[in-house]
Order: sequence, then C-alpha cells, then structure tokens
Amino acid sequence: MASNSTPSYLTGFGGHFATEAIDGALPKGRNSPQRPAFGLYAEQVSGTAFTMARHENRRSWLYRMRPSADHRPFIRYAGAAGFRIEPGPQPLAPNRLRWDPLPEPPPGTDFIDGLTSALFNRAPAELDGVAVHLYAANIERSDRAFVSADGELLILPQQGRIDLLTELGRMELEPGWIGLIPRGVRFKVLLPEGSARGYLAENYGAPFRLPDLGPIGANRLASPRDFEIPLAWFEDRDEPTELIQKYGGRLWTTHLDHSPLDVVAWHGNLAPSRYELARFNAIGTVSFDHPDPSIFTVLTSPSDVPGRANADFVIFPPRWMVGEDTFRPPWFHRNVMSECMGLLTGAYDAKAEGFAPGGLSLHNMMSGHGPDVDTWRRASEAELKPHKIDGTMAFMVESCWPFEVAEGVLGRAQPDYDAAWADFPKARLS
Repeated sequence: MASNSTPSYLTGFGGHFATEAIDGALPKGRNSPQRPAFGLYAEQVSGTAFTMARHENRRSWLYRMRPSADHRPFIRYAGAAGFRIEPGPQPLAPNRLRWDPLPEPPPGTDFIDGLTSALFNRAPAELDGVAVHLYAANIERSDRAFVSADGELLILPQQGRIDLLTELGRMELEPGWIGLIPRGVRFKVLLPEGSARGYLAENYGAPFRLPDLGPIGANRLASPRDFEIPLAWFEDRDEPTELIQKYGGRLWTTHLDHSPLDVVAWHGNLAPSRYELARFNAIGTVSFDHPDPSIFTVLTSPSDVPGRANADFVIFPPRWMVGEDTFRPPWFHRNVMSECMGLLTGAYDAKAEGFAPGGLSLHNMMSGHGPDVDTWRRASEAELKPHKIDGTMAFMVESCWPFEVAEGVLGRAQPDYDAAWADFPKARLS
C-alpha cells in the first residue's frame, strides 16, 4: 500500500515531532512498549552518540512493519563506477580548479548509478569531513533503495524534480529547494519529469544545524520555521527490493523481499527536511565594504574548534547591492577554509564567464581567488547606484579540511581556469 496523494509536512528545523500514518500506531507515554500496536516493531535510529548534550542529541523512534535488521548479508555493489572517493596517485597541487557540467549519462541510468564523486576530504571512518558528488539520472527504479551510513546527505536539484520516498515520509524537491536526509535513513528517488541532475553533499561530521546568529540577533538568515519535515507515510510492498548502502566509502548491496520504507509512525528530532532557498533572508552592506561570505550560511556542521566549520553550506541568492564607494563583488582573498562552489541557475556575479549551471569549482585553503579580470574592471568602473543581482543561485560547500579530487574527475578540469586572473594591470604609484 502506498498513497499517491501530495505529501504533507510539519515545520521547524530540529524540532521534536510525533506523526502517525495510521491512528493508534504511535505509542503513548513510552518508546518501546511490550506489544506495540498492530504488531509493529519499535526501533530507535540515533544520529549522535546517546550521551550528547540534550540540545545536540538527534534521534527518532520508528514503528515499522518489520525490523530493519531483517536482511541477508551485504556484498559489494558493482555499479556506480563514478561514485568513489579515492584520490589520484599523485599529490594534488594547490591549483584553482573548475569543471564544466558533466555530460549526459547513458540511457537507463538511475540516481544511484548516476552518482559521480568530485571532491572530498577526510575519511568517513574519522566522523569528520565532507564530500561533494554530482547526480544525473534518466530512469527511476522503484525497486531500489539507498542509504548512507557514512554521512547525512544534502541534495541540491539543478535540473528536474525528484520525489524522495524516505522511511519517515515523502518529500518533493525541485530546483530552488534543498533536501536533507540524516545519516542512516533509507530512501528511494523517483523522477516525475523523466530525468534530473544536481549536486549531493555528504557530511561525515557533526549533523548540519542552523548557524548561531551572534550580533544579527534572534531572527533570520534561514528561519527554522521554513524547514519542512514530512508526515509519516509508509510503503507496504511485499516485492523484491534491492537495498544499496554506502559504508566506509564503498557501496554494498543486499536484497529484501519487501520495501524497507515501512515505518507507520515515528517521533523524535532526527528526520528528513526540505527548504526553499528563496526564503533565505540575504543580509548585505548598506554602507560600504562587501561583508564576509559567512552571512550567507544556511547550514553549518561545526568542527572541534569553535568557530571553524567542518562544513558550511552557503548560498549566493538574488540580492540588492547598494554600498557606496565600494568594490561590490567578493574581494580578492586567501583563507584557511577550502571552498567548493556550484551553480544552480543563472550566472555567478564574480565570474560571469566559464562557470555554467551544473559546473563546479575548487579553491583550496590559501589559494588566491576572487573576481576575474572582466568582473574586476566592470565593478571598478561601474556607476554605484542601487543594483539587484537577480536570476541567480550559486552555492558553496566550505570546509576547514582541504579537498582532494576524485581520480576520475581531475582530468576533466578546465585547462585554462588560471587565465581568469591573467592580465590584471599593474598598480601605478605615481
């Protein structure tokens, strides 16, 4: 049994929710009763250690038709040849790198086999670091489910809508939205438009949270109430299903005789969520000087060093530029964070040429970067009247750990990216 009605949502990032698809499925007053209603099985999924501080503890109780432990041994999965995070044989030079969008995948490529790893740092077993992948699919496989034991997944559609069927409910994602799936949560991907492309960030470290706001105060950047959490939904299918699990940086597969998405009710604060990027309240200068890009942070995964992120998810949305006597694009800079950038739509204001939607760039720590020559010249000579940057959405996955480049992707980098900073005129001192 699976309903085809439009998904419904709860609201509030990090909230504690209780939801049931069948009345009476959710126990009252306890988590694991002796005999759960309808013969369901109680199961806790924990995204943090049991003894984490209350405000950081993430867990949910699921009430499902079969225990998730009911499966045969996993074996290595032979598909998804591009979904690997092994570095190349040579050390990565500290060069700026940029890539065009990936070519179209072969016909019959589903979401899992259409995943291509691009950038990564650390290792999943270290419980630190982040990887950036790309996905491209042109066929859906309702007989397959996927789960990452290595990290939580941030999905950023770039072309085409995808429907996510998860253990805890259903979410619709289209370009302009993001979806966040906790580590260990199983899901399927459907393609209502027949094909889809986008980005996938995999966070090995502390779960993403909303950043502290400091002097900004209590309100905005991204508002907690704008994050939507699916209501309980379940799939009652006694049909063969392949479950593919990412574990230790590799893919493993097992086969079930039923759907693993059979959670009838759940409660807790570990749950998938979606967010519309247009709801982000961009903050910028109203006097002079372009502010640090940290003011565009949507989600952050902290490291062990206060103020230094294991991973930040940052966006550059439509916004007004009004600063007086100000170089308005991002200034030239070098910093200890390593920056992976992608473009969802439009053009990026610091580099209007050579960076296409679906593309990717990498500026590792202390690599000098900033606007290209043409952007610098236009910004230096522009009449500084109020101007709106519109029709664009770029993003950045930033990390305190330098990125490595997956071996299969390194050779696809644009050969002339350094030329973006060639031919700047020398300053004249007299």
